[in-house]
Amino acid sequence: MGPATQKQRGIVSFGIAPNRQNPFAGAGHDAIFNSWRRFSRQVLYWAPAFIGGYYIMQWATERNHFLNSKHGRVHEEEE
Repeated sequence: MGPATQKQRGIVSFGIAPNRQNPFAGAGHDAIFNSWRRFSRQVLYWAPAFIGGYYIMQWATERNHFLNSKHGRVHEEEE
């Protein structure tokens, strides 16, 4: 057995992983596309409820304004 197969002593080598060198490499690009992917898959679950709620609130606000107007009060007294 020659010197090539012997383990060397006293030599220490250090290395650093690529994700430690630049931990935010591509984070902005990935964040945009991940956010769009997640939004597009979830929007059909919550958007109809928000749209329905918006139209119900609009109807209720308009009905309230009508009932508190002169014409609305006359209309309610007739019924």
